Order: sequence, then structure tokens, then C-alpha cells
Amino acid sequence: MSTPDLNLPRLPRDQEGSAFAEPWQAQAFALAVKLSEEGHFTWKEWAAALADELKAAADRGEPDDGSYYYHHWLAALERLVIAKHLTDGAALLARKEAWTDAYRHTPHGKPVELVADTGREEHS
Repeated sequence: MSTPDLNLPRLPRDQEGSAFAEPWQAQAFALAVKLSEEGHFTWKEWAAALADELKAAADRGEPDDGSYYYHHWLAALERLVIAKHLTDGAALLARKEAWTDAYRHTPHGKPVELVADTGREEHS
């Protein structure tokens, strides 16, 4: 069985290798690709959501130097998964707060661990 051509992006690279400065950027990229592959939204919908986020940032007067690109990527992804009813704003906020709390209580140099609602641990 052949897989459809989804026209998904290649992994971003620059001259030094990966274009990701932080692991979370790669994770946000991978999540957007995976959700599109699974049919939750088309890549055109994703591109439109990201374009809207980048335009909103420009309208707010934020610098266009690329330093916040993946912050905008993540904001667009969050809005899109809420719009597609994959989660809701309250659940997303609660998860962010749980990660922030876990991060603040993790000793330096140790992996952040978050106990999920199911009782299993997640690692970042």
C-alpha cells in the first residue's frame, strides 16, 4: 500500500546542521507534522495558521529576526489544535502550568518529569 504525497516539509537545516536551537522546537515541528499526517488538519491549514500568527506578531511590532519563529510556530499549533477540538484551552493551560511547576521543582541538570493524569511519568 503506498502512502499519499502529503507535501510535508523536510526537516529544517542550516549550514551547521539542525535549524532547531532547542529540543522543544524540534518537538513542536514534529508534532505539527504528525498531526497533519494523521489527518487532523491539512498542511495548507497549518501554513495558514502559521501565517496568521506571524502577521499578528508583525502587527504587534515584534521583531522579524527569526528569534521567535518557533514561539509563533507553537502558538499557531496551539490555536489550531483547539480549533480542531483536539484539546481545549483549559486543558492546554493546565498542562502548561503542570510543566512549569515540574520544571521549577526539578534539580538543575536532571530531566524534567511530569506525572500524567494516568499516573505514568513523562520525560522531557
